[in-house]
Amino acid sequence: MLVLVEQSLNGLQFGLLLFLLAAGLTLVFGIMDFVNLAHGSLYMMGAYFAATFVAWTNSFVLGILLALGATLLLGILLEFIALRHLYGRDHLDQVLATFGLILFFNDAVRLIWGPAGLSLPLPAWLTVPVQIVPGVFYPAYRLSIIVVALAVAALLYIVVMRTRIGMLIRAGASNREMIGALGINIKLLFTLVFGLGAALAGLAGLMQAPILTVQIGMGENILILAFVIIVIGGIGSIRGAFMAAIFVGMIDTLGRAFLPDLLRTVLSSAAASTAAPALSSMLIYLLMAIVLVVRPEGLFPAAKR
Repeated sequence: MLVLVEQSLNGLQFGLLLFLLAAGLTLVFGIMDFVNLAHGSLYMMGAYFAATFVAWTNSFVLGILLALGATLLLGILLEFIALRHLYGRDHLDQVLATFGLILFFNDAVRLIWGPAGLSLPLPAWLTVPVQIVPGVFYPAYRLSIIVVALAVAALLYIVVMRTRIGMLIRAGASNREMIGALGINIKLLFTLVFGLGAALAGLAGLMQAPILTVQIGMGENILILAFVIIVIGGIGSIRGAFMAAIFVGMIDTLGRAFLPDLLRTVLSSAAASTAAPALSSMLIYLLMAIVLVVRPEGLFPAAKR
């Protein structure tokens, strides 16, 4: 029972990290109709910025804040210099261009930081276990990820649903030509949306950095899950991205934790350990396929306005 509680918390934590990545992706895709394969590279850059700034400042909190600002600025510059010229182009052109950006960022990281991975050590106050319920302890850092991600999700919901800029974002998702005709600077709106998406991706990367090794290409595999999430939840839907990310995070984490024991009843221990992650991924892709067949717009599509 205690293992189930701990793994469920791990699944929630992983799902919320996936939400941060998928939320930015679904905003850019749903509002700007732009397929950005380089979104995972922004996730990677957030992790590298965090490792660098924490080492420079010798302060975990200050380094994290600087890394978040640097990723936001990088996203704005990337949109202004390169991606703005691809709006209105065919999706294939966008895919090819942003795939080129993946290669560019990977080589830039290799040139600046070298091919070896980096680590981001945690301060002592984030390494202590916290008692959740009697007898159940959970790492303070993983718990802080859950708290921060939930706070960001709530703030994002308020901004998108309760503010004027959120109204413009939702209107842009429904009818870009109309808000342009009303005198809204659509280019500035797109820049803000892309910068927000980059910041969310960077936040996910820098929060994951102390758990995994910061390395070249770390954003590529997780980007696949982010695309799966926005398909399941609904393109352009923040609520859909949140719910689908929790589903995917739980399936992936609980599957990897408990499927090996079930598979050992029919397979060898080595084969079960190898098959469990693949089976977990297959369940996620099966869920996506079922959603595409039964409800192509996603489980929680963005409201039409």
